[in-house]
Amino acid sequence: MSVATHTFRVEGMHCGSCSLLIDDALEDLPGVRATQTALKQARTTVELDLSQNSPQDVVKVIEELGYRASPLL
Repeated sequence: MSVATHTFRVEGMHCGSCSLLIDDALEDLPGVRATQTALKQARTTVELDLSQNSPQDVVKVIEELGYRASPLL
């Protein structure tokens, strides 16, 4: 098991419900150990088991919700 923490920029959030929606969706993704989305910083941080999913899968989930996401390096 290879667990890593990744941070993503998230554009398009307007309220606290947006961040809750993102966190809820990411928690359903296999391999996500923890997630925290910050509206004011327009970021989400995800602790992810890389043997189950990749950062690109996180971006896909966020974009399927209607937001724009990109990894922060």
